[in-house]
Amino acid sequence: MGFFSKIKEVFKKTKTAWSNKLAELLSHGELNDEFYEDLETILITSDVGTNCATEIVEKLRAKANKTKLHNQEDVKNALKDILTEILEENEVPEISYPLVYLVVGVNGVGKTTTIGKLAHYYKERGHNVLLVAGDTFRAAASEQLEIWANKNGVKIITNEQGADPASVVYDGIRSAKSKGNDVVIIDTAGRLHNKSNLMEELKKISKVVSREWSDACYQKLLVLDATTGQNALSQVEYFDEAITLDGLILTKLDGTAKGGVVLAIAKDYHTPVVFIGTGEKMTDLEEFNSKEFADAII
Repeated sequence: MGFFSKIKEVFKKTKTAWSNKLAELLSHGELNDEFYEDLETILITSDVGTNCATEIVEKLRAKANKTKLHNQEDVKNALKDILTEILEENEVPEISYPLVYLVVGVNGVGKTTTIGKLAHYYKERGHNVLLVAGDTFRAAASEQLEIWANKNGVKIITNEQGADPASVVYDGIRSAKSKGNDVVIIDTAGRLHNKSNLMEELKKISKVVSREWSDACYQKLLVLDATTGQNALSQVEYFDEAITLDGLILTKLDGTAKGGVVLAIAKDYHTPVVFIGTGEKMTDLEEFNSKEFADAII
């Protein structure tokens, strides 16, 4: 399956939800005040968020006033352009090597699996990958990450359950520097975003990375379960407040019609989507592309 085919498949439920509503709305013909009000309602109920929905409608109205939109296809193409513009306002961070990813998220979002996919992604591109098992709280967390390390044929740094996560990360960074790993991916314990003590621990881990490898490209990525829709916004807010996020990885998009939350996050928190999960296999991780996203859902 080609890249665009995979993306279309992932966003199939979102597209179906949007297309049916848009088709009915566009069948009425005239782009009048009622049309724009109904479009805004469709966008808000599709998890785009109020701020972003308002901006989309205002931009479409401006385009329609400036350039005559003759048919449904013209309107759809205009909407695709608008969605792409909004997403491209948040640039994906430039990557250099050595590269360190701190991967965070709440319980149950697919964080460990995502790390396994990330390891595969970079190893396939010729990088020397090291995994660091910074989740020392959950039983069997290190063992699960070790399975992914073995599948990918990459090294892993672990410690016993209950060890200080910051110490494990310290050991991982020291090991990577001495053995020439140019991509380090750090797992962290899943945590509720409103637990202040756990968020303080994340800050401590992050400071260790910054201090011990100051010349590395250090990126903090939040893994989000797309099926949670608007609930994902509060996760972005709290994690960003704690460690200043560099980007997002969205999982479980193929099981939800709530893909519009990508736009709400882009508008309200200016945090780019870097990767998306496209399935269960180790190879099912793709770089996010704004234009492909817009094409896939409209």
